[in-house]
Amino acid sequence: MLFHLRTLLNNAALRNGHNFVVRNFRCGQPLQNKVQLKGRDLLTLKNFTGEEIKYMLWLSADLKFRIKQKGEYLPLLQGKSLGMIFEKRSTRTRLSTETGFALLGGHPCFLTTDDIHLGVNESLTDTARVLSSMTDAVLARVYKQSDLDLLAKEASIPIVNGLSDLYHPIQILADYLTLQEHYSSLKGLTLSWIGDGNNILHSIMMSAAKFGMHLQVATPKGYEPDPSITKMAEQYAKENGTKLSLTNDPLEAACGGNVLITDTWISMGQEEEKKKRLQAFQGYQVTMKTAKVAAPDWTFLHCLPRKPEEVDDEVFYSPRSLVFPEAENRKWTIMAVMVSLLTDYSPQLQKPKF
Repeated sequence: MLFHLRTLLNNAALRNGHNFVVRNFRCGQPLQNKVQLKGRDLLTLKNFTGEEIKYMLWLSADLKFRIKQKGEYLPLLQGKSLGMIFEKRSTRTRLSTETGFALLGGHPCFLTTDDIHLGVNESLTDTARVLSSMTDAVLARVYKQSDLDLLAKEASIPIVNGLSDLYHPIQILADYLTLQEHYSSLKGLTLSWIGDGNNILHSIMMSAAKFGMHLQVATPKGYEPDPSITKMAEQYAKENGTKLSLTNDPLEAACGGNVLITDTWISMGQEEEKKKRLQAFQGYQVTMKTAKVAAPDWTFLHCLPRKPEEVDDEVFYSPRSLVFPEAENRKWTIMAVMVSLLTDYSPQLQKPKF
């Protein structure tokens, strides 16, 4: 029926001298979309409902389909500019944001610590007001979450967390898009975290239950997630009927897990702790021994860059590893974040199942 309707429309257009072609993609119902994110900040997924996060993933899938698969040009951010503040270096965050924003017709402006010192030469309040007058949004990759919170309070434009000591929300959006593409649905999956109680884990804890995903966490003693974040995650699990468990045994956390996840043991700014951390994380390397207790359909995620002590080559380069699609999806998800915060665009692709 859809093909017949498309053929009739195309033939009618040609008879009337028009050159447009009706595209072959399934449309959703954008006019009925009730999620409105324009003008919001993205500081932590704690501030977003499950439906709002699903909307950003839907928009990510839509942009990926229309641009990558269909070859369409969508200048949705034409005339928009983005300030990018990086106190910490990055490959994926910088490249995905710069290329993604530009692909949508916008202009990203990259600022390092050589260009801007948050709260040093100028107060955060003044910086926020200046950036608000010259750009349409700011993505900031910073050491302290409190700096982001203050920027958001003082700015009149959307502020996006590119990474902080507490959260890394844009990474988790890429992780979830990757899992949705692989498993076709997120509900009911068990995520097994094996590693440090860091910002990546915190962002998973603030969102997994909203999709109906269970979370099993293993961290060494003394490296557990933030207690206040754990308390909120327990509440989310209770509200959504999911399971949350914390242990110091990597194999216990991996048992029955659909997705084995780890991250760096030594984040930027923790270099002086390297010797102590390497000792504390002995036994936490993800290997095929870990995978043997996981679910039969297990996969592996790592946000990169990866060190061999965190996961061995056999797992990292195996067909079960989704790390490179995960890295690519950083681009499509940050594009969706920017489009959702800066425009009224609604996805044209049929909404995926979550």
